[in-house]
Parts: sequence; C-alpha cells; structure tokens
Amino acid sequence: MTPIGAINPFSATSLGRVEAPLPKIGTSLLGGPQTAAPTDGFSQMLDGLVATVDAKQSAAQSMTRKVLMGDTDQLHQSVIAMQEAGVAFSMMVEVRNKLVESYQELMRMQV
Repeated sequence: MTPIGAINPFSATSLGRVEAPLPKIGTSLLGGPQTAAPTDGFSQMLDGLVATVDAKQSAAQSMTRKVLMGDTDQLHQSVIAMQEAGVAFSMMVEVRNKLVESYQELMRMQV
C-alpha cells in the first residue's frame, strides 16, 4: 500500500496547523489587559444569550416548516438545526441552574 501524499508528521506546515501562543498572565484572551471593565452588563450578556437561543430555535423551526411543506429537500440541515437549537437551549437551562444555585449559596452565607 502506497501513501497518497508525502506528509511529514513532524512538520508544522504540512497539515496547516495553527498554534496560537498562550496569553500571558494578566491579559485577556483577546490580547488586552484585564484591568479594563467590560462595557456590557451582566443582564445584557444574558439577554444576548437568550436572543441567540431564540434565533436558533426560530431558524430550526422555519427550516423544518420548509421541509414539511416540500419547499426544500434539505432534511439533514433541518435535523442539524433542530439539534443545535436543542443543545443551545439545554446549555441555557444549565447556566440558569448554576446561577440559581450560586444565588442560593450566597443567601446561605452568614455575614
């Protein structure tokens, strides 16, 4: 059996690997210093997450409707969109559960 191409497993450029250096301590993943406070509030971040989940569910619903009406035959895309929306919703529920659990833990703390 002959190999299809000459690939050197020890060469960094043969497979086109991209290896970003780790950020230094005290900097964010975006490269800026961590001392700056974020401009968006916590509630705005949660609103963005809910809007993203809602958009994914709406897109999945419209793709499913198109498949059921016979407008398209992209059944696999519809199933993928439904699964993606389901996973996003499950993640949002777990984030909510962790927030409620954290709040309850703070309320149990004695001052």
